[in-house]
Amino acid sequence: MLSALLLSFAVIFVAELGDKSQLMAMTFALRYKWYAVIGGITVATTVVHLVSVAVGHFLGLSIPTAAISIVGGIAFVIFGLWTLRGDSLSEVEGEKASKVTRSAFIAIASAFFLAELGDKTMLATVTLATDNDWVGVWIGSTVGMVAADALAIVVGAVLGKHLPERVIQFGAAILFFVFGVMLFLEGIMPGTAAPVIGAAVVSALSTAIWIAVVLVRRRKARQALSFEQPNVLNPK
Repeated sequence: MLSALLLSFAVIFVAELGDKSQLMAMTFALRYKWYAVIGGITVATTVVHLVSVAVGHFLGLSIPTAAISIVGGIAFVIFGLWTLRGDSLSEVEGEKASKVTRSAFIAIASAFFLAELGDKTMLATVTLATDNDWVGVWIGSTVGMVAADALAIVVGAVLGKHLPERVIQFGAAILFFVFGVMLFLEGIMPGTAAPVIGAAVVSALSTAIWIAVVLVRRRKARQALSFEQPNVLNPK
């Protein structure tokens, strides 16, 4: 159970980074007391993830372990792509975070419950519960999400909305790709070093691509800035 708890905590914590739930948590924290926000998030997450682990646990009873690993690996790659795409608050979710309709606790809990249904953190919890101790996954995933949202509340209170969102998204996506490759290779080649080697290769390639993209963007930004500066020797 301890290994399932630690694994699910790490995966869900990463999944929550840059997610729209963090944006909602920061928005709620601007209006309500921090303990009301944490309480609402905890209750909603506990219920949603209990449903998730129940679905994953009973599905896992009838699905071969290799198939679970392969499907889980593909799912985590999808989560990584989803994370790269990023999230934004819709008008409806923004209204939920900015208007008081009932008590703060009920408003926050209901908003997070609806926001998490079908979200990638819920799907990740289902995937984890298919091949791990469901109690450990339930506790770990709940604590992981609450911890990530608590971090968002603290950071949002200190730094406001000036957060490096793209850095967070790229880092989370790389970890998802690593988890996905490991699970996929464990299903195809169990008992070998392939999962570790594959994860290391994916991590190195993803990091190299990330660095290359950042350098290219910085070069383009410098070029655009140089073109915009007037020529002092030959003014037009």
